Order: sequence, then C-alpha cells, then structure tokens
Amino acid sequence: MTTATLPGTLSLGLSRGATELREFFRQRENLIFTVSLPALLMLLLGTVYVKEPAAAQMFAASMIGAGIISTSFVGLGMSVVADREDGTLKRLRGTPMPFTSYFIGKIILVFVSSLFEAVLLLVVGILRFDVELPASAEKWFTFAWVFVLGVISCSLIGVALSSIAKSTRSAAGVLNLPYIVLQFLSGVFIMQMALPESLRTVGSFFPLKWVCQGFRSVFALNDDYAVMEAAGSWELGKIALVLGAWTIVGLVLVSRTFKWSNTSR
Repeated sequence: MTTATLPGTLSLGLSRGATELREFFRQRENLIFTVSLPALLMLLLGTVYVKEPAAAQMFAASMIGAGIISTSFVGLGMSVVADREDGTLKRLRGTPMPFTSYFIGKIILVFVSSLFEAVLLLVVGILRFDVELPASAEKWFTFAWVFVLGVISCSLIGVALSSIAKSTRSAAGVLNLPYIVLQFLSGVFIMQMALPESLRTVGSFFPLKWVCQGFRSVFALNDDYAVMEAAGSWELGKIALVLGAWTIVGLVLVSRTFKWSNTSR
C-alpha cells in the first residue's frame, strides 16, 4: 500500500497564495480602493505641493514607499484580523496547513497588490508630474531589493500587531495610527531635514523611513539630492541592514504573538 505524502510548506503556501489572489480580485470594491487610494493621494497632494521636477521625483518615490507599506503593514494586518474574526483561521487550523504556509499565501497577495499599486503610482507620476523612470539596471536592482525587504518586513510587523486587535473595527486604529504618524516622521510628506532632530531619530527606528529613502535614491535625478536626507547620503547599506533586521524581528514577533483565534494561540 502506498502512503500519500502531504504537500510541503512551500507548496501549501503557494496554493494558499493562489486562493488569496482569487478572493482579492473577486472583491472589486476592495481591489479598487486598495490599489487606487495611494495614487489618489499622490494626485491630490502632488497637485498642491509639487512645483518642480526634482520635487516630483522625490514625492513620487516617497508615495510608492508609503503605498507599499500601507498594503503590507495596514492591509495585511487587517486581513489577518478579519480571518481570525470570521473563523477562517480556526477552520485552517483544523487542516494540515501550518501557519507558515498561511503567511506565505498572504505575502504573495501583498507582493502582487503592491506591484499593481506601484505601477499605478508610476503611471500617475509620469502622466501628471512628468516623473522620469530610472535609466540604469543598477537603479532597478535597488528598487527590487528595497521593494522585497520592505514588503516582507512590514508584512510581518503588521501581522504581529494584528494580535492586539480583537476585531476589524479596533484593527483600523491599531494599525492606521502608527502608519499615519510615521508618514510624517519618515519623509513622506515632509523632508526629514525639516524635522527636529528628536523626531528624525524616532522615524529612523522604523522601516517606512528606510523604504522611502531607498526609493528616493532610485528616482532622484542625480545623487546630489542625497544631501536632502538626514544623513546627507542615501545609506543603501544601512537601508538593507535595517530592513533585514526588521524582517528578523518581525519573524520573532509573529512566532510569539500569532493567534488562531481571539481566545487561544
């Protein structure tokens, strides 16, 4: 008699990712709102504040970073709370799927939706603000690794914080409050050089600042604009180090805080 072999963690994660994507694209209202909101904010705020090409490049880069963090940190965190609230997680716990596969599926969803979001932001930036795309492979490589590390680290942090919220209603406050505050401390709406040193220091502890700075290094018209950063340089090595560290911290936090339901681990 042949014993059936259960699929591996990665295989189950990929299958879960396909399920998450099908559900996401079926919910057209959620799809439109999630993907288009950062682009709408960019259009409105950019029209008011952006007056020159260099500023457009920096603002577009920062908005791409903020949009990705919104999808990974806020969106994913709220999605996990919703799955816990409606019993999806409890049902999955009764299957052979480990929680690692569940998270692989969620992160696949975040990667795809964040990519759609970034493309839409670039289209708006090009058509409305004459944003120039990077011309070198090196710049696009930087974009890729900042994108990957930003999505993974912020997804994990969002999942960890989701354990605090007991419902989707409370999750909005738990996840949106730090995200909104950090946008002002991380150079999204206000360049960090314009902030008091104490606020710059606080912002530098969190991933959003480094993701936005990494994208600004990609879209800057030349490296002279690095002087506008708090350290006066792009600090690409430090960006990789900080985002990598937050990925490890996120993994530890998720392993210690993840709950299948509001009453048990």
